[in-house]
Amino acid sequence: MSTTIPVLCGAGGERCRRVLKSIVAVGVCIFALMVVIKDGRVLRTAGLTGSCSVVQIFSDSSELAACRPGKLQGRPSLAGSGCRAVGSRAKLWYWSCPAGFKLSAGASR
Repeated sequence: MSTTIPVLCGAGGERCRRVLKSIVAVGVCIFALMVVIKDGRVLRTAGLTGSCSVVQIFSDSSELAACRPGKLQGRPSLAGSGCRAVGSRAKLWYWSCPAGFKLSAGASR
C-alpha cells in the first residue's frame, strides 16, 4: 500500500504561486487596516469616536475639558477620572477636572 502526499504547487505551480501571493497580499492589507483602526487616531479624525481636549487651565492648576461626541460613540465621560460635569453648549460637554488631571491616550491635548 502506497501513500502519496499531495504537493501544494505541483503541476500548476505558476497558478498556485499567483493565488498564494494574492492571499498573502490580502492578509497584509487586512493586518495593516487592523493596526490603523486599533491606533484610534484615524477614527477620531473622522469624527467616529468621541474626544476631549483641555480648553482652559485655572490658576489653581485645575482644568476645564471639553468633550465632543463621536458618530459611533456618545460623549466621552470623564467622571471616572475625578472630573465633574459643569454643563454643555452646542455639541460640547464641559468637565471641571482637578489639578494634575491627565487626559487618556484617546483624547487630544
